[in-house]
Amino acid sequence: MSVGRLFTIKPCNRSLTLLQFGRKQQMQMAMMDTYFISHGSPTLAIEDIPARQFLLNWEKELPHKPKAILVISAHWDTSLPSVNIVPRNSTIHDFYGFPEEMYKLQYNAPGAPDLAKRVKELLINSGFKTIKEDPSRGLDHGAWVPLSLMYPTADIPVCQLSVQSRQNGEYHYRMGQALAPLKSDGVLIIGSGSATHNLRALDFRNPIQPAPWAEAFDSWLMEALVSGRHDEVNRFQEKAPNARMAHPYPDHFYPLNVALGAAGEGAKAELLHNSWSLGTLSYSSYAFRSTN
Repeated sequence: MSVGRLFTIKPCNRSLTLLQFGRKQQMQMAMMDTYFISHGSPTLAIEDIPARQFLLNWEKELPHKPKAILVISAHWDTSLPSVNIVPRNSTIHDFYGFPEEMYKLQYNAPGAPDLAKRVKELLINSGFKTIKEDPSRGLDHGAWVPLSLMYPTADIPVCQLSVQSRQNGEYHYRMGQALAPLKSDGVLIIGSGSATHNLRALDFRNPIQPAPWAEAFDSWLMEALVSGRHDEVNRFQEKAPNARMAHPYPDHFYPLNVALGAAGEGAKAELLHNSWSLGTLSYSSYAFRSTN
């Protein structure tokens, strides 16, 4: 017989068995941090670069597998929030002109229909009036490229949630706040985008050394996150240096706002990785540690 069935703690005239206390502790221990991953180029899946090695060593950051994964990907941009509800995810090769081996890669992780329904419920309860369900969409490269390195066995159920680039950072932060309860259910929330993303400014002649404007934006983002200036991060287009140059379109930044919002008030940001590709493409990736 377990200890929890033998003894009872009675604080303030209310009983709490040790078994119940243990379950409560387990729930607290299951609370997930949230993450923002800069996925950069699709060739992250095959190139021997520092960002790839960082993701291949993901178990050092998160040694226990989550029950399910929710990915907010920059590459699914819709007018209204949408979730994919599929029994098994297909692999979307949503890029052109890359090495042939890229199109042979598959990451057919199980779908997460129950998680998708829960995401929809949480968003609606938080004032997002219309949430669409997509019964056929698989995983775009913003999801499957990093996940293929982080969890190569593809055995964890995955659900995708879209961004709305016509909205703003505060909107996406509120979306993240609505999703916060998922963390205590063992769901890993990942925003997948890019700390800087201007494809027209890529520098193939000087690929490793970051351009000054890109480095200035990347440094501002790190300082703002680590110092807890979340309001500025949510209004990065107004507050950050070179914001329009770093993100001509905001789709690759908004997954960060969602992940940050889901971490909760007072969350602590930690820079997990920083490296550069093609002069202007930052692979800065962050953990957002919940404090409550």
